[in-house]
Amino acid sequence: MKIRFAFLCAALLFAASVQAQQTQPLERIAAVVDEDVILQSELDRAVANIIAQYANRQTQLPPRHVLERQVLERLILVKLQTTRASETGVRVSDAEVDNAINAIAQQNNLSPDQLRQQLALDGMSIDDFRSSLREEMLVQRLRQRFAQSRISVSDAEVDAAMAARAGATTYHLAHILVALPEGATPEQIATGQQKIDGVKALVDRREMEFAAAAVRYSDSPNALEGGDLGWRSLDEIPVAFANAIRSMQPGEMIGPMRGPSGFQLLQLIEARDEAQAGAAGSVTQYHARHILVRPAQGAGGDSEAKAKIDTLRARVAGGADFQAIARESSDDTVSKPEGGDLGWFTQDEFGPEFGGQVSNLQDGQVSAPFKTQAGWHIVQRIATRQANVDDDNRRAQVRESIGQRKLEDEWERYLREMRGEAYVNIRAGNSGG
Repeated sequence: MKIRFAFLCAALLFAASVQAQQTQPLERIAAVVDEDVILQSELDRAVANIIAQYANRQTQLPPRHVLERQVLERLILVKLQTTRASETGVRVSDAEVDNAINAIAQQNNLSPDQLRQQLALDGMSIDDFRSSLREEMLVQRLRQRFAQSRISVSDAEVDAAMAARAGATTYHLAHILVALPEGATPEQIATGQQKIDGVKALVDRREMEFAAAAVRYSDSPNALEGGDLGWRSLDEIPVAFANAIRSMQPGEMIGPMRGPSGFQLLQLIEARDEAQAGAAGSVTQYHARHILVRPAQGAGGDSEAKAKIDTLRARVAGGADFQAIARESSDDTVSKPEGGDLGWFTQDEFGPEFGGQVSNLQDGQVSAPFKTQAGWHIVQRIATRQANVDDDNRRAQVRESIGQRKLEDEWERYLREMRGEAYVNIRAGNSGG
C-alpha cells in the first residue's frame, strides 16, 4: 500500500534519528552539521525511500554515490533549517503533530493504528515518523515566517501581471541546473560549461529523457522531481528564456544559458491558454491600513499591548499621521513598510473580528482598539468597491503566483547563505554501500 500525502513524502525522505542516536551511540556519522550530526542510518533510510519511489524507473536514478550526495545535501539543509527555526522561536507542539498524523491517516483511509502498522512494514517506527514530521512542519513554519517578513506583492504588480496575462499563455516547465559557486574561477566555469553541454547532448541524442537527466545531473533542489518548475506565465520566466518560449513546441529544450546560479537547460512540457471567465456576481472589497501590537509572552503582556495600542490610537485622534505611526510602531512586518497598507480585501479575508470592524467603519474613519488572535489593532478604512467575483479570484491567484515566485528566489538565496555559513564536515562516501 502506498501512502500518498505531502507530509508523509517529506517525512520519509527526511527521516529523523532521535531513536537511532539513543540506542546506537557509536553508529557511523555521515556528516557533522554545526553542533549536530546526521547518522549513516538516516542517510541510508532516506536513500532507500528515494529508490522505492523510483521502483518502476530506477534507470532514471544516478549512480548510488551521486544519489547519496544529493540526498545528504537535502538532509543537511533540513538540519540547518530546523536549527534556525528553533533558534528563532518557531515551535510545533505534540498536539499539532498528533493532528497531522491523524490527517495523514484519514487522507489514506487508515486508522492511526493502521498507519502505524504500515510504517512498520516500511521499516519506520512511529517515533521516527513523529520526529521527521515535526521537522517538516518546523521547516514549513520557518518558510512561512520568512515569507511574511520578506515577501510583499503590491496592487500595482498584480495589475501589471493581470494585464500581461489577459488572454495569454502559461507554460509548464522543467529545468536542469549546473551550479557555479559565487566568484567562480575560469576553470570552474569551463567545467560547468562542459558538464551542461554533455547533458544537453545526451538529451538531444535521446539517450536520456530530460526528467531522467535532471534527476541524475541537476544541482537544483528539485532535481529528484525531474526538475519540474510547474506552471508559469511569461512574466515569471527569465527574460533570456521568455522570448524563445513563445515559439517552442512541447518537449523542446532551450539552452544552455548562464544565470545567477549557474548554467541552465529549460524544457517546455506543456502550454495552455488562460481563458478569461465571465462575470458571476460581485463582492464588496475594502481598502484599509492597520497598526498591530503583539502581546509579549508572560504575565502582563496583554495589558501592556492594550495600553500601547490605546496610546497609538490617541495619537491618531490628536492628528498624528496613521501611516507614519504604522511605520514606526506596528508589529506587522509585512504591512509596516507600507504604512500599514493591507491593499484590497474581502470582509472575511483576515478573519471575522477584523472584517467586522472594517465593515462597520466609514471611509476615512479609524476604529477603536480591538483584539484578534494576532494581537491588538487599530484600523483605518480607506475606500470600498464592488469587484467581480471571478476577477477577485484571479487577482488572488496572480498575487499568490507572484509571491511564490519571489519567495522561491529569496528562499533559495537564504538557504545558500545558511549553507555557506554553516560548519559541515561530510564523512559519508569513503566506504561502499
